Amino acid sequence: MRRTRLFGLSLLLALSSAAGAGAQEDVVKKINDYGTFDRWCVREIKESGIIGGATKYLYEFYGNPSDTLVTGKTPFKAPEGYIWRTNNVLAVVAGVVKTNNTVYPEKRGEGCCARIETHIEEVKALGIVNMDVVCQGALLVGALPEPIRDTKSPMAKVLYGVPFNGRPKALKLDYKADVGNEVIRGTGFSKLKPMGFPDWAEITVILQKRWEDAEGNVHALRVGTGIERIMEDMPQWKNNHKVKVHYGDITGEDFYEEYMGLKTDPETAYHTLNSRGENVVVQEDGWAEEGTEPNFMMIHFITSCGKAFYGGVGNTLWVDNVELEM
Repeated sequence: MRRTRLFGLSLLLALSSAAGAGAQEDVVKKINDYGTFDRWCVREIKESGIIGGATKYLYEFYGNPSDTLVTGKTPFKAPEGYIWRTNNVLAVVAGVVKTNNTVYPEKRGEGCCARIETHIEEVKALGIVNMDVVCQGALLVGALPEPIRDTKSPMAKVLYGVPFNGRPKALKLDYKADVGNEVIRGTGFSKLKPMGFPDWAEITVILQKRWEDAEGNVHALRVGTGIERIMEDMPQWKNNHKVKVHYGDITGEDFYEEYMGLKTDPETAYHTLNSRGENVVVQEDGWAEEGTEPNFMMIHFITSCGKAFYGGVGNTLWVDNVELEM
């Protein structure tokens, strides 16, 4: 419970009023240090026999490259100082153990990078279940509490972001990409369906000013926006690429696109834990005035930009040397 509360509004509100430059620098250091993606560990998990009993591996980029954690069905617990998270996840639904891995270590020079991909996850048990689910790759700053118990409200499963009161200039990174694959709908409850349009990857940095009302609802104003949709293949590494953070209302700017707008659709809105520990939607009420200080920041990389269970199967994004530039 202590770790979960880290991402709740009780601590957020305390930090927003009390955190100074030291706390801000600590968050930046945690983002940048792990953003080299050179240290990986792997969780070894045996899935339930009813769906084949395969041994699967879930990767996370901390620890030593040779670390193998045989965890059975032990939920993920982040080590001290690790505020990143992949969406490589353990699910236990009606007692059935299942895994999904969409982020992998890949060799790059003398170190590693992160490879993020959208794929189809099969769940099959003869005469019982035969499901194909499209799984979008994601790498983020925040939390994804385990185990996953169901497929309802997929956006509610991820707690994007951390308390933060700085004003970064940009997110800098190296990346390459294979994108534009046709979107496939794969909810697990019907056959896979090609949708006839392409899918893209996205890099996102969002800063908000959040508060909680008397009923426990969480509201936010959008302070800073840095969103780049990757809409062309990049077969060679593009190094030191910067996603600039723009402050205030950007709807009148030449670069503005609809996907950069406020998160008002419940299907795509962010979630958080309020001061009561309840999982609630973050209601973006508008754009913050110039000069507003944020108290929360979200960073994430995704290989599909649509809603859950829809994705360009085969879309792949490689990222390395991620740094928050202040």
